[in-house]
Amino acid sequence: MRRFAVLGIALALVGVPASIATAAPPDRPTPPPWLKIVDGVSAPQFSLDEAIEETLFVESTVDSDLDGKRDRVRLRLSRPKETSTQGIKVPVVFEQSPYRFGTNPNAANHNVDYDVLPQEFIQPRIAGADTGVRTAKADLPGSLDNYWVPRGYAVVLGESIGTAGSDGCPTVGDRNETLGTKAIIDWLNGRAPAWNEAGAPVSAGWTTGDVGMIGTSYNGTLPNQVATTGVEGLRTIVPVSAIASWYDYYRANGLVRAPHSAKSGVGVNGFQGEDLDVLAEFVQGESRLEKCRHVTDRLREIQDRTTGDYSADWKERDYLHRARGVKSSVFVVHGLEDYNVMPTAFASWWESLRRNNVPRKIWLHNGGHGGPQGVTDYQRTLNRWMDHWLFGVPNGVMDDPRADVQRPAGDYVKSADWPVPGSRDTTLHLGATNASEPGTLSPKPQQGGPKPRQSFTDRGRELNTDTALLPNPDAANPNRLIYLSQPLPAEAHLSGTPSVALRASVDNRYAANLTAVLIDYGPPGSAAPPVMVTRGWTDVQNRRSVDKSTPIQQGTEYTFDWKLEPDDYVFPAGHRIGLVIVSTDQEYTLRPLPGTALTVNPARSTVTLPLVR
Repeated sequence: MRRFAVLGIALALVGVPASIATAAPPDRPTPPPWLKIVDGVSAPQFSLDEAIEETLFVESTVDSDLDGKRDRVRLRLSRPKETSTQGIKVPVVFEQSPYRFGTNPNAANHNVDYDVLPQEFIQPRIAGADTGVRTAKADLPGSLDNYWVPRGYAVVLGESIGTAGSDGCPTVGDRNETLGTKAIIDWLNGRAPAWNEAGAPVSAGWTTGDVGMIGTSYNGTLPNQVATTGVEGLRTIVPVSAIASWYDYYRANGLVRAPHSAKSGVGVNGFQGEDLDVLAEFVQGESRLEKCRHVTDRLREIQDRTTGDYSADWKERDYLHRARGVKSSVFVVHGLEDYNVMPTAFASWWESLRRNNVPRKIWLHNGGHGGPQGVTDYQRTLNRWMDHWLFGVPNGVMDDPRADVQRPAGDYVKSADWPVPGSRDTTLHLGATNASEPGTLSPKPQQGGPKPRQSFTDRGRELNTDTALLPNPDAANPNRLIYLSQPLPAEAHLSGTPSVALRASVDNRYAANLTAVLIDYGPPGSAAPPVMVTRGWTDVQNRRSVDKSTPIQQGTEYTFDWKLEPDDYVFPAGHRIGLVIVSTDQEYTLRPLPGTALTVNPARSTVTLPLVR
């Protein structure tokens, strides 16, 4: 193992460790004799044009619109013709979605510009009618049926409760939505009734009952939700850019925080001011606005855009504490630069799955929201995964290294797990020699000499963090503080979740945003633009607990601890690691009027980086 020194710490490159072999459940499917396998994966053998297509309505166990009737969930499916003509039974690839059609383009986001942050005043300042069956040139929306039906799978496209052709009202992430999705798996396994468009009862005798859920974003979140129920028949899920906690999607450490459409940039954030109620109004469509007003009004109340505190209603939409109920395998797919469903989502879910010994695999690409694009090995791996878990093909996919992680240059590195084994927390100490110039990051606390405090003034409402406050690291800036390491003697591999412990005061307000941004800077004097590696946010009133705001006193120092977004990134040799501290993050946080003054005590502040040794 090759070793080298970075920031005075011995680090090491980690090779590809052993396999991720996991014992299969005793009732694992057995590959049928008719299944065509070529080079270890199922190959096209059935005609998509001749596939049977059906539109059905499955009865759920919930009444989300409170009309006294159980909601029926609409689905469309496609299955090989041979499931009728030859009696073969096939497994199902299932995607549930709230976005099928009929969304509401007029759903308005909340205002995010305030004179003063709203939490400042939360306490006194001192403390159709046919059979539904078609067989000619069948083709469902999207591409799932195009790929999977010829390979011997059925494909089911479901519509979430309160959206498209399903009954009810969208409740965004709660138990009603979960059970509305679960009902389809229950029908596929003979435990729930369904009818076609003519009203005739329909059973699913053509399927083995083995189901694999897949989807991206909200469509990938629904598999996470349903898997926590342990529903029988759900063999595997493939959540792509999926949410594990809706609180983490719309909040950060007590701060009302927006999902973003890119890792960094200007004018690309389409989600400032979105929240649970806005999303519900969007997916339900305009026709349900009045019918479902009781639901959206309730969401508007429970989401609490004033304090940003975690609550029982957020806990209901948090699947991390229910991971022990997951009985399926899980193939997690996420972009390291996804700042819509941020990396916290995959990392926290992955850790919860690990603690509960869930059979799993992870694929991390270096792009943004969505799955990897044009990666042949990913598609083949996904095919092998589904073949193994739904057909029982002994193709060795569970003997592969558990993690595939893409580097910025495009190449993938395999590892036994993620974070990369050997990743250890490394604490760097902030330092400063005067009150305004850029400070230092060092493995050791600052020794001797002056240890001044440093102040800055928030102008984040007026200034874009990425373009105005991250460049020019060697110059003082009255609207940010910056701390820099020495040029790295060798590359430094970050793998995991960084964190910050900042000793600071808010000097003229009773509430403030706090934002930390980890940067890859070139050597001193370099013209290379800064690379935003990761960032994180906190509410100064939630310094003790995410579920309770506690007022602060002006000018009083507190220690604020918070995590940044997880990442896997290699700082090149010769570059410098930078930490930028700002208050308002223009494209992510609520935006008070400029002028909040903050003071940092660098000598009592640290940043902790998970570095591979």
